[in-house]
Amino acid sequence: MYAVIQSGGKQYRVEPGQVIAVDKLPANPGDDIVFDQVLLAADGGTYAVGSPIISGAKVTGKVLDQFRTRKVRVFKYKPKEHYRRLSSARRAMTRVRIENVTLLAE
Repeated sequence: MYAVIQSGGKQYRVEPGQVIAVDKLPANPGDDIVFDQVLLAADGGTYAVGSPIISGAKVTGKVLDQFRTRKVRVFKYKPKEHYRRLSSARRAMTRVRIENVTLLAE
């Protein structure tokens, strides 16, 4: 069984037991989290496709930790003009283990 969920404006294909990294969520390590924006769910040969989401479907997971990615440096310059700008960014992420995929709310 797998599902396609939406979190932080991005889509993820998830299965139970899989560990994914999503944009930072307001949760602490050890908390349970529910993704209710399920776009597609499949169980064997049975598919459920939402328009845009499947009502009643949910994916539950457990927050493992909060972390930041490697630093990405951005350097802009214009040749022969002495224009140089250095900037950098580190994304804040949440690591989640997918526990269960449910098609209908209980």
